[in-house]
Amino acid sequence: MLEGLVQHDHPLTIKHILDRMRRLYGDSEVVTLTDDGVKRASYAEVAERVDRLAGALDGLGIERGDRVATFCWNTQEHLELYLGVPCFGAVLHTLNIRLFPEQITYIVNHAEDQAIFVDDSLVPALEKVVDTFETVKHIVVIGSGDTGSLPNAVRYEDLLAEQDGGFEYPELDDRSAAGLAYTSGTTGNPKGVLYSHKSQIIHCLVQLSADALGIKASDRVLPVVPMFHANAWGLPYASGMTGADLIMPGRFLQAEPLAKLIESERVTLSGAVPTIWLDLLRYADEHKPDLSSVREVACGGSAVPLSLMQGFEERHGMRILQAWGMTETSPIGSVARPPDGAEGDEQWRIRQLAGRVVPMVEARIVDDESGEEQPWDGEITGELEVRGPYIASRYYEDPSGDDKFHDGWLRTGDIAAIDSHGFIRITDRTKDVIKSGGEWISSVELEIELIAHDDVLEAAVIAKPDERWSERPLACVVLEDGASASAEDLQQHLASRVAKWWLPDEFAFIDEVPKTSTGKFDKKVLRQRLEEDELEGRTKVEAEHKAGASS
Repeated sequence: MLEGLVQHDHPLTIKHILDRMRRLYGDSEVVTLTDDGVKRASYAEVAERVDRLAGALDGLGIERGDRVATFCWNTQEHLELYLGVPCFGAVLHTLNIRLFPEQITYIVNHAEDQAIFVDDSLVPALEKVVDTFETVKHIVVIGSGDTGSLPNAVRYEDLLAEQDGGFEYPELDDRSAAGLAYTSGTTGNPKGVLYSHKSQIIHCLVQLSADALGIKASDRVLPVVPMFHANAWGLPYASGMTGADLIMPGRFLQAEPLAKLIESERVTLSGAVPTIWLDLLRYADEHKPDLSSVREVACGGSAVPLSLMQGFEERHGMRILQAWGMTETSPIGSVARPPDGAEGDEQWRIRQLAGRVVPMVEARIVDDESGEEQPWDGEITGELEVRGPYIASRYYEDPSGDDKFHDGWLRTGDIAAIDSHGFIRITDRTKDVIKSGGEWISSVELEIELIAHDDVLEAAVIAKPDERWSERPLACVVLEDGASASAEDLQQHLASRVAKWWLPDEFAFIDEVPKTSTGKFDKKVLRQRLEEDELEGRTKVEAEHKAGASS
């Protein structure tokens, strides 16, 4: 070994985040919105409670490597679990409260959870499935609400009060498991993604970089994206690492309480899916809350409409940045931050992309038929594949998903192009792309252009079978209240924006686009309705050039 070589054996564990919160940023705070207003705790107070939590886990008989589940909103207590469970040496398993009961049963039993911590407001939901759990020995209720019929439930605050404080944390290998999250299971059973301490720390450091989210100590961060979904995009850990205040919305995810929380707490950075911000924009346009403190918002989960970004920036001074990622990527994979000098139309063009690949992530485009890697020219498309130190290499105890991983690469299921500067343009999901007359039609681009119409609230495009062309696009549209746009109006709107052979010849006017547990459009429900001839409000309209070959 060369003399003076820097050694790399110091473990990268979540304990480092806890130590920084305690020693460097003890005065930073966690603010949680509750039924009774906001409650506050300093990082120093949180760290002391995390010590008590670790002692309580030991007292419950939780062992190193055991899975400990949470069934919680974004709160101070959930943050304490984010820190305490992995620092103790157990694995934090965040349960998605919006999954179907049978999916929750599958996930809890597949993970072999030993304990579940549940918010009192969610006790009724957990009661429905608690008898189906095979390994759960302890249920801990957060809050003073009714524990219902949960067996042998104990109170979170009682557990902490029983501890003397202080805890001697174990020395952990940074390759050991820290967190476990399951995908929403759009096909088959949900799949588990197991995160190591090291992967969480590396992801955290990438988030702090200026070209990603650039979180810093002076920020006040509002994670609207749930802590049960893809680590709340890493916002809790990144905030703790750098001392940024955390503003927790609890269960209050509607436009009015969020707007008031942003205004009163002077939030500077936030993150959530587009549906949340669409609601907030409508509220802000009507009620004019002061959102000027917000410097940036990370937005992802589905394509972010240009009208949403422009509406917030031009009318409320709030900048929305599109980002891309998956549960399997921890999740940050790319951020659409325009380079210096990009202005006007060029800036907006870049901000509509999925973003530039962030540090530590490698990406490539692979042709579906040949399997060959495609050039980064911004035009040629293929399946997007990624790899890196915080990107999954397989699913947890589930070989049925092995086809998504090969040669160290994750097959994302996104159809995309990458330009010479590393900016990703996603055109569709492999399961959503429409093939008409041998040519591809992007459902995502059609949706973006439809949402740009003033009368359209939501739009989802699916393929419908066609005897001549194999498939044609069917546009499922939700109109704004009081709007009266017709199928002909919407087709005319699209005519100047997309290729003629892309134009849908059928529209379905529906009350709401179905959504997954994470707020994404659930197109499989629409496809099922179409197959069963239960898709309401279908209107046909004449369309020329029904396939690329005829254009």
